Amino acid sequence: MKNGLCALTLALALPAAAQATLPAAPAPVVPIRAQMAGAVPAPPAGNTLTLTRRQAERMAIRNNPRIHVGQLLALAQHQVYRETRSAWLPTATAAITGVDAENASRISAGSLTASRLFPHAGAGASFTQLIYDFGHTHNLILAQKLEEKYSNANALATTEEVVLYTDQAFYNALLAQAELDVARQTVATRHTTDQQVRVMTRNKLKSTVDQAFADVDFSQAQLLQLDAQNNSEASMAALDAILGLDKDVHYRLVEDTAAPPPPPANVEDLAAEAIAQRPDLQALNYGAQSEKKYARAEWEQLLPSITAAGTAGVTPVRPDGQYYTSNWWGGIGGNINIPIFNGFLYTSQAQEAKFRAQADAEDARNLRDNIVRDVRTSWLQANTAWQRIAVTAQLLKEANLALELAQTRYKLGLSSIVELSQAQLQQTSAQIQNTSAEYQYRLALSTLNYEIGVAP
Repeated sequence: MKNGLCALTLALALPAAAQATLPAAPAPVVPIRAQMAGAVPAPPAGNTLTLTRRQAERMAIRNNPRIHVGQLLALAQHQVYRETRSAWLPTATAAITGVDAENASRISAGSLTASRLFPHAGAGASFTQLIYDFGHTHNLILAQKLEEKYSNANALATTEEVVLYTDQAFYNALLAQAELDVARQTVATRHTTDQQVRVMTRNKLKSTVDQAFADVDFSQAQLLQLDAQNNSEASMAALDAILGLDKDVHYRLVEDTAAPPPPPANVEDLAAEAIAQRPDLQALNYGAQSEKKYARAEWEQLLPSITAAGTAGVTPVRPDGQYYTSNWWGGIGGNINIPIFNGFLYTSQAQEAKFRAQADAEDARNLRDNIVRDVRTSWLQANTAWQRIAVTAQLLKEANLALELAQTRYKLGLSSIVELSQAQLQQTSAQIQNTSAEYQYRLALSTLNYEIGVAP
């Protein structure tokens, strides 16, 4: 009986002595949001610049070459519209001519115009003006005006697409930086645990198996940090590219401080809003309307056109003779051009334009159906991401509690190193999931805004 009491007293005394002489067990890893808020000092940032999401969007809009391409194409299309509109305006030319020829000689080949040549010098001007062509030029101008609207809408769609890609790159880089912070903190925690187990093993309180498990956990944490470092560098390189930077610039990304709003309730209203304001759908609609106007203009080539022409000038140097009573000359006239037959060229061009207009209309209908689908899908993803925020927060809370209990049990000798390792792994996984949950929801909101056509 006495020996049993001594053994019990020794078993209770050993864990207490270990706790009194060994370093304190590692505390649960603090969530990365608390670290960013200052609860735990973050690694020194040095001269790294800070960047918010709004700043990244403005920088991408200012620097990204795809946006510049869209804007330049829209400006070029405006000039095409002006080129087409010039057919309604008069065309005027001026000429100064001097001729030294064998007096009254004739051109004997190569011309059916007046063939007599006289030495002379003169200057004059001429003009032509389209009077009426039964709507051909008018519809060509309308077609190019619609093409200009198409280019402007397409440039806006490119801008919104670049903003979406910027948000995606920003949140991916922000998540990668947060995971790197988690990995660094995990390495520090596992290192502390490894040192504790090493001391207890040296004091014969734990076996070498515990030391081996602690070493493995520490090495795994180091590998996690290496992967997180590589992912962070790659994500930052992708962000630099979408920002239009041709060099490696490292930013310390700053997340939004305001709480994100919940997702909209009615998806049907969102789909209707997307159909009404998506710039890429507007661009296709403008393109289909332009093709219709162009097809009509091609049919109208079969109709007559009426033009006016005039000319006037002076011939100060001219040969003397009875045919010249004044050195001024001029005339004005009109012309009606009636197409008869040109090998079915105009009808074929009109049919081609008609079929292209129908194809563009079908493209617009297909995009409209895809927009409704994408809005519904993005809305579902936003709702799921919103629900994951609360679930992952609860998961992290439970994982922290489980780690505290596992640490206590291990220090008291009531559990093995396997239980502690599993608790640490679950806590790290829960922290990463909780960190990414809000970022994924913010990204889902950005995607939903893009799908419904909300301007940046």
